[in-house]
Amino acid sequence: MPTVAFHTLGCKVNHYETEAIWQLFKAEGYEKVEYEQTSDVYVINTCTVTNTGDKKSRQVIRRAIRKNPDAVICVTGCYAQTSPAEIMAIPGVDIVVGTQDRTKMIGYIEQFKKEREPINGVGNIMKSRVYEELDVPAFTDRTRASLKIQEGCNNFCTFCIIPWARGLMRSRDPEEVIKQATQLVEAGYKEIVLTGIHTGGYGEDLKDYSLARLLLDLEQVEGLKRIRISSIEASQLTDEVINVIDRSEKVVRHLHIPLQSGSNTVLKRMRRKYTMEFFAERLDRLKEALPGLAVTSDVIVGFPGETEEEFQETFDFIAKHKFSELHVFPYSKRTGTPAARMDEQVDEEVKNKRVHRLIELSNQLAKEYSSQFEGEVLEVIPEERDKDNPNSGMYIGYTDNYLKVKVKATEEMIGKIVKVKIAKAGYPYNEGEFVRVVEDEAMKQVVNG
Repeated sequence: MPTVAFHTLGCKVNHYETEAIWQLFKAEGYEKVEYEQTSDVYVINTCTVTNTGDKKSRQVIRRAIRKNPDAVICVTGCYAQTSPAEIMAIPGVDIVVGTQDRTKMIGYIEQFKKEREPINGVGNIMKSRVYEELDVPAFTDRTRASLKIQEGCNNFCTFCIIPWARGLMRSRDPEEVIKQATQLVEAGYKEIVLTGIHTGGYGEDLKDYSLARLLLDLEQVEGLKRIRISSIEASQLTDEVINVIDRSEKVVRHLHIPLQSGSNTVLKRMRRKYTMEFFAERLDRLKEALPGLAVTSDVIVGFPGETEEEFQETFDFIAKHKFSELHVFPYSKRTGTPAARMDEQVDEEVKNKRVHRLIELSNQLAKEYSSQFEGEVLEVIPEERDKDNPNSGMYIGYTDNYLKVKVKATEEMIGKIVKVKIAKAGYPYNEGEFVRVVEDEAMKQVVNG
């Protein structure tokens, strides 16, 4: 039986696609082994969001070549799409496929074995107008399933290389989305995370169909308990979408809405398509509809030309609107983007100070947010054993509003919905007390055993 090993760099979409590529190999009779082991084929799914992503990708490729010089080395993903020649130049790389035509990979491997000539299978992503169907009926990680619903992005923010790596916005056929959601629920998943490169843009390229419609259709999927949207832009939070979320039994009380900056002048230089006033109005509207909503966000600190005043505007905006947690990134130059060529690059030391200030604010806001729920009973899906104290019987899982909870549980409860009282709020973890398992046939059997 031939073996294949995978290494994935980068985002959730890449992890989803690696699972999809594994399904293709599995169907051809391959056995999966760990990346650190010797394998017949290595597949490296690369990232190019930063220059460091490129560098890490090259290191991982070289590691596979050293491990087994006779193996077939396949490189795919975003870095493969933007710089195929750079990757082909690494001695030992055999096949390069970008962010499309992944289904051709196995054929390329067969071809390579016969001809022993390196294959560059990367095409022009900007010409791609059709969503590439890649099915993932189940995940190696067994609690939260990702469901990819769209590909590409039309925004061309000045700091971002991704449209060049992923192409323009294209949505997955709604029937395929529903079909796969049903498949995932049948495989035992209670929560599905809708994911994509520009997830909230779903439907913008479809006739008479939208994200709001998709959410309504997913609401009908029997046995699905939670729908989480991995990320959505403020401009995509239309009144229609907010109304659907408001009425929904399944869409969770947590949204990730990328802010990037809280200053209109910086947003303009970033070529983001909203103002702070608009963003604030959407947040107010959301919180009216969904009391207790958790809003997490991404912020870039030290974007070229960012002044102390502009940074302070961002800081104040975040403090005022009480985001529940932030992902803070110091701006890093991405070769090939307009922002990398801008004057007034911010000094590293200034950047780091600002990053720390925002991280402190984020920690404080996260504590404030979770403290509202102390003493409340919430639903948690245990995901894994507490790695820090493996013998404590404690498990870690998430509430619908994205609080991370440690609770005494059992192996059988992983992936199930459990009622938990938040005994002690905190950050990064809340301490929970097990109340009961939400009625579920499988659990009844476990209990009655």
